[in-house]
Amino acid sequence: MRPDRTQRNRARALRAAMTPAERRLWQALRKKQLGARFRRQAPVGPYIADFLSLDARLIVEVDGGRHGTDAGRQHDARRTAFLEREGFRVLRFWNNEVMGNLEGVLTRIAEALASAPLPGSAPLP
Repeated sequence: MRPDRTQRNRARALRAAMTPAERRLWQALRKKQLGARFRRQAPVGPYIADFLSLDARLIVEVDGGRHGTDAGRQHDARRTAFLEREGFRVLRFWNNEVMGNLEGVLTRIAEALASAPLPGSAPLP
């Protein structure tokens, strides 16, 4: 399912307004630095993933304070359940993890990539 114009515009706006933690992680993920191609602020169904590797079927989310509220946790649980039904694995990191322990975050992403399905082994959304 291709994203509609509204969703593409929203993704474009989110790319322009990335948080400092998202920018920091993007600098480490871009240009296949971990061996996988990532897209930033990529539409997936009704959602926009912070970082998406289609080949690895991996989504990386960087969460701020609003994700720690009851409403935020419920929304994230629904979102993660949807993305997992679509065949993605979802990794979540807090902003402060990215800012204070980027190496640890990258290690966890690299481990997930190492256990990723082979390209072409899973259908694309």
